[in-house]
Amino acid sequence: MTNSFRDKLGQGGYGVVYKASLPDGRQVAVKVIKDSKGNGEEFINEVASISRTSHVNIVSLLGFCYENKRALIYEFMSKGSLDKFILKNGFPDAICSLDWNTMYEIAIGIARGLEYLHQGCVTRILHLDIKPQNILLDENFFPKISDFGLAKICQRNDSVVSILGTRGTIGYIAPEVFSRTYGGVSHKSDVYSYGMLILEMIGGRKNYDTGGSCTSELYFPDWIYKDLEQAGNNNENCLANSEEENDMVRQITMVSLWCIQTNPSDRPSMSRVLEMLQGPLQSVSYPPKPFLHSPEQQSFQTSYVSSSNF
Repeated sequence: MTNSFRDKLGQGGYGVVYKASLPDGRQVAVKVIKDSKGNGEEFINEVASISRTSHVNIVSLLGFCYENKRALIYEFMSKGSLDKFILKNGFPDAICSLDWNTMYEIAIGIARGLEYLHQGCVTRILHLDIKPQNILLDENFFPKISDFGLAKICQRNDSVVSILGTRGTIGYIAPEVFSRTYGGVSHKSDVYSYGMLILEMIGGRKNYDTGGSCTSELYFPDWIYKDLEQAGNNNENCLANSEEENDMVRQITMVSLWCIQTNPSDRPSMSRVLEMLQGPLQSVSYPPKPFLHSPEQQSFQTSYVSSSNF
């Protein structure tokens, strides 16, 4: 089935993903969990979370194995993960020229998947690790959310959930996830991660540099915001060549900046995100500067722009 585990698709802290074929010839992706990965909590968590889902923008779990090796069998996504198309560093063969319409459709697809997790399931599912590496693309660049190892299942009416420690990936973690002084962890934490992911698509580069250079996550939203203020299109991968595309880029940028507001209550729900993305540009109010990420801020402000309509 897995061709003796020779056809590797990817690797991470959880284990390795291999390409495989079912007896009927259908191609699948098999995620083999590392034996040393805890007591199987992430494996059980992923099975429990994703088995509750059924949505076109959520990757389908076809089966799993718990004996001998812990493995998850998923539908195969031929284009791989989104990071290969928006991050040049580390992917010399990557195609880094997605047109703005494709980026827009990817943004819409991810938003629909998250809205379903937050509102469409019998129980609410918080993903808590939204990032380009966990967005898979099919042959038509249709996006699907994957990797539910850190997900949290809760009741739909739970406004805040309790988690131990910090979950997620540096550069995408909402402030309240690593410090409760910013509020409680909730579905708005996924909204923040979504906003950072989309800004990364717009900027065409990684929003966090572990080397601590001036391109670090602390400066990234500030750079995007300044570009928005100047109404310029100086992004490295900017392909906008018409007024319509410029308006699309501006709209996506404004919505994403709303998503990364420091106060969770100032962020829109994913339902509201979809309304903002699909409505007219004029209906999206201008976002305040996300102060947590501005290097010009020496102390945190305490005033927030009201967004009660979210």
